[in-house]
Amino acid sequence: MAHRLRALGVGPEVTVGVAAERSLELVVGLLAVMKAGGAYLPLDPELPPARLAAMAADGGITLLLTQSHLAGRLGGEALPEAVRLLLLDAEDTDLENTGAENSGGLPDTPPAAGLRPENLAYLIYTSGSTGTPKGAGNSHGALLNRLAWMQKAYRLSPGERVLQKTPFGFDVSVWEFFWPLMVGAHLVVAAPGEHRDAARLVALIRGEGIDTLHFVPSMLQAFLEEPGVEQCTSLRRVVCSGEALPAALQDRLFARLPQVGLYNLYGPTEAAIDVSHWTCRAGEGGAGGGVPIGVAIDNLRLHVLDECLNPLPAGA
Repeated sequence: MAHRLRALGVGPEVTVGVAAERSLELVVGLLAVMKAGGAYLPLDPELPPARLAAMAADGGITLLLTQSHLAGRLGGEALPEAVRLLLLDAEDTDLENTGAENSGGLPDTPPAAGLRPENLAYLIYTSGSTGTPKGAGNSHGALLNRLAWMQKAYRLSPGERVLQKTPFGFDVSVWEFFWPLMVGAHLVVAAPGEHRDAARLVALIRGEGIDTLHFVPSMLQAFLEEPGVEQCTSLRRVVCSGEALPAALQDRLFARLPQVGLYNLYGPTEAAIDVSHWTCRAGEGGAGGGVPIGVAIDNLRLHVLDECLNPLPAGA
């Protein structure tokens, strides 16, 4: 698939749209864009057509990777006319007017993409402070720094199992996809919609022997209220981010799953997923009953400013 994308002109600084439900095909699509040297723009099929159209136009995509059952829905108002579709789930991924050779004759070795650390890796749209979608791009160098820090900090081993359940329009999904694949661990992809169902998550964790997964605190709250959560004995790491983590919720997790390490991460989408980290400890919290966001990850510096954006002294 990466060679197919190269034949269609994908390379450094070329953004490719990906619109797929959580599946093996989605993982293949993201890896193919990366290996071709391009950057991926996630287009969640559940979003309203007008928002998809705005992101596709603003992101400047001319090629979209998708699945057969979504192709019809993504036509019309959801995509600019110039965008060409390439199906991830077709036996022959060639579509009319792609101008590329049959995929069967392409090699299965990594293409030479000519990437540099500053090249764009992905483009994720946030709601924007004005309510208009705003694209936040991150480079391969920034992403590698973030993933290398995570491996150094949490030591994921080959054979361990990471659950990918975050919708891929959110930046947490980036480490869920690429961290386990980078170190030879198992990537377990939740079915579409499973991330919203606490009972299904409990069954999935138990059935698949999940070691590591992510929760926003509000979903962690629902998960810990689910009967049978104590039977998720395979769990070793729970990463929280996306919302403030209450100390009471931290302590509830330790009470119900005492074998689990809990890690509170913080960072805006613009800064390659996370910029700070904190290892949680039972009975410890910060001011106001929250868990601290901690200290900077490797090769980053945090600045604490007052309301006039002046630097504050240490300890403030």
